[in-house]
Amino acid sequence: MALRTKNPNRQKTEAIESIKNDVKASSAFIFTEYRGLKVEQITELRKKLRENACTYKVVRNNFARIAFEDADIKDVDSWLTGPTALAMIEEDANLAAKTLFEYAKDAPALVIKGAVVDGEIYDAKQIEAFSKLPGKKDLIAMFMSTVNATTSKFVRTLQAIVDKGGAQGAAPAEAKAEAPASEEKAADTPAEQPAEPAPEAAPEA
Repeated sequence: MALRTKNPNRQKTEAIESIKNDVKASSAFIFTEYRGLKVEQITELRKKLRENACTYKVVRNNFARIAFEDADIKDVDSWLTGPTALAMIEEDANLAAKTLFEYAKDAPALVIKGAVVDGEIYDAKQIEAFSKLPGKKDLIAMFMSTVNATTSKFVRTLQAIVDKGGAQGAAPAEAKAEAPASEEKAADTPAEQPAEPAPEAAPEA
């Protein structure tokens, strides 16, 4: 008779605690059904999701249900049926959703059931629409691009003002430089002599 190395109840408790810890560490969850996916496909998907700070984990529905109830996350029971794998997201749920829907295009066996993002419930259609929105990184990139463009325009405007001011300042300086020269030239020119008085007319005889 084979001896069991662990108590089944202890294994169950550890499995539930593991899911609870994952749930606490995550800000969003996407529920999927992986029926029909090959092992290598699941491995590949895990790798892609890991690049976006997301863990893809196959779970037992009963254990996951207990973990979500413990975290006071409701209305997910309908997604905890059949072969379930959870995408547990630490940062940007948008990127994880994009990755899942992109992968599902080439692997239709992957079914996205729904999601919980920041405590809000999304059905499959809503999370698909959400996946098409710009993610946090995209929004930051767009913002920085706008800021850089505005800053460049501001710098060019300032430079134009400086250049214009320099040109205007140069003109008075040149005028001042020419003024003494004109005065010196005027000083070198002798003043006109007063005209001699006309001779008086001779008296008539």
